[in-house]
Amino acid sequence: MPDLSSALHIASSELTLAIGGLVLLMIGAFGGEKSARTVSLLSIALLVVAAVLAATGPLGTAFNGAYVADSLAVYGKVVIYLAAAVAIVLGDGWMHRAGIAKFEYPVLIVLASVGMGMMASSGDLISMYVGIELHSLALYVLAAYHRNDLKASEAGLKYFVLGALSSGLLLYGASLIYGFAGTMRFDEIAAFAADNPSPGLVFGLVFLICGLAFKVSAAPFHMWTPDVYEGAPTPAVALFATAPKVAAMVLMARALDGGFAQSHDQWSQVLLIISVLSFAVGAFGGLGQKDLQRLLAYSSIINIGYALLGVAAGTAVGLQAMLIFMALYVVDQFGFFGVLLSLSKSGRPVRRIADLAGLKRDRPLTAVALTVLSLSVLGMPPFSGFWSKFYVFGAAADASPVMVGVAVAGLVASVVAAFYYLRLIKLMWFDAPVDDVPFDKSPVEAKSIAWAAAAFSFPVVLIALPWIEPAARTAAVGFGLR
Repeated sequence: MPDLSSALHIASSELTLAIGGLVLLMIGAFGGEKSARTVSLLSIALLVVAAVLAATGPLGTAFNGAYVADSLAVYGKVVIYLAAAVAIVLGDGWMHRAGIAKFEYPVLIVLASVGMGMMASSGDLISMYVGIELHSLALYVLAAYHRNDLKASEAGLKYFVLGALSSGLLLYGASLIYGFAGTMRFDEIAAFAADNPSPGLVFGLVFLICGLAFKVSAAPFHMWTPDVYEGAPTPAVALFATAPKVAAMVLMARALDGGFAQSHDQWSQVLLIISVLSFAVGAFGGLGQKDLQRLLAYSSIINIGYALLGVAAGTAVGLQAMLIFMALYVVDQFGFFGVLLSLSKSGRPVRRIADLAGLKRDRPLTAVALTVLSLSVLGMPPFSGFWSKFYVFGAAADASPVMVGVAVAGLVASVVAAFYYLRLIKLMWFDAPVDDVPFDKSPVEAKSIAWAAAAFSFPVVLIALPWIEPAARTAAVGFGLR
């Protein structure tokens, strides 16, 4: 009984979210649709409480090693839970304005957060798979949340079908690993692989990487991303682009650096190939896009390629760089989606890139915010995007000569991708509006998040980095990397 009590204490953040999510579900079920706003506010508070519990709770392992609470998990969960809370803030107002506000939206995000927390704390193959499926099932529903929208229904169906395929690849890889290693736990797999190197383990690991690469929308497993980003409700896409990617990247680092450190030379080659493909697809695929959300999909693909460089390095510096990159990336992404959700004309959301023409005339502050965010994502110093790439490319350069070449490819891709970010700036500041229809009044929550993210990109990032960098270093060193 004491062991169970200790385990529940260690897993208090997920336990709080799971119980709180069920309570919120009951509140919504009995309160009906009129309780949607109340459930949203309670969900935000619940996620903030979970982040505090994760940051202040005890460290250790629980449930026979299936659950790991260490500094890496703490860092990932704080980012994940706070990102999920911001997604609810963005979605609540949008859902009410669109007339589709339901209490299920925040509840689904809370339940997805339970799965994402499990992914960050996975200590074996079973808890990894349970966490992935728990958060994925909620995300499939969120993608098709706007049931009367054909594009949303199509997005949900595509996400579900391709997600099931990726889950099959991941499960097959996990089965092969278990078959050859005879254990599910990452630490025991690492010990076995050190004494018994086997091509079968590497073969299973490749399938595992393919399944995880789908979750972060890395090329060539990105095929779902543009269509889902275009069709799903914008607040749901803001969630897809942030918290699940952080969870999957932390899980990837935990599985590869924790369970297969001895096979680093093999799996790092796979990650480098995926990174290069992500650079190419993200940079060139975004050039011809006309829809803003599709453009952000290709932007996310290239940025995940950068983050994978940190994991591929296999060092504490590389893991620290990846964690810093993902935290700064999340802020920039919420800024972009805050801008999107703050712009509409005659009640119609602004989705076409061409609709941004002449934005400086009607929304000068929004134009400034979007300009700052665009410069940040393309890596212009001294914005936050520059610092995130600085850490990742620096870690790659220190790791090996091969990774230096991949980092150079990433720099070239960044130059190519700069075209579509600079195009946004040109449209806003130098082109005439496509019509005389004025922009609607911006919702407070969306424009506030957009402006806050832009302010964070510069100059607040210079104040935040001295806090983020040590936290990421502690997470990387605490995980056991050197």
